[in-house]
Amino acid sequence: MSLIRCTNGHMFSSRRHKNVCPYCHVLVEQEPRTVAPVAVAEVDDKTMPYLGEMDGIDPVTGWLVCIEGAQMGRDYRILSEKNFIGRDEDMHIRIIGDNSIAKRNHAVIVYDPKKRNFFLLPGDASGLAYLNNEAVYTPTELSAYDVIQLGASMFLFLPLCGVHFEWENNQSEG
Repeated sequence: MSLIRCTNGHMFSSRRHKNVCPYCHVLVEQEPRTVAPVAVAEVDDKTMPYLGEMDGIDPVTGWLVCIEGAQMGRDYRILSEKNFIGRDEDMHIRIIGDNSIAKRNHAVIVYDPKKRNFFLLPGDASGLAYLNNEAVYTPTELSAYDVIQLGASMFLFLPLCGVHFEWENNQSEG
């Protein structure tokens, strides 16, 4: 198991949360791994871009910002594809402090990288999700600055990816 401890003493899985504490969001510096030297084959004289270690990194595609409720002011990262929302520890977007939000799958936010759009889906829990004061019963497309209500909390939706920016296209340029 790959447990690490943040500066505030919280233990968490680095395999699941990388090097950011899920409790206090402190960045934890991990010990550098020893990597075996790799033989470099000379292909040609072209300079190739170094993209860093992108394997295992899920880049952010947007955010939810709590504008009303127990976590007011806190932001939540939205990643590519399905983001399950609830209070439980294994939810992609974990909202604590509001017991009227279901533990598991209260709602789902989806980013479709092929179509470059976001959708809010109702979860399979008993609680409803509201988009701009309207209950969501079917997948509904999200727009910048939409207000999502889950339980007693309200969130502002802020996209990063879409028509103007996409991670894959940005990495291949250069």
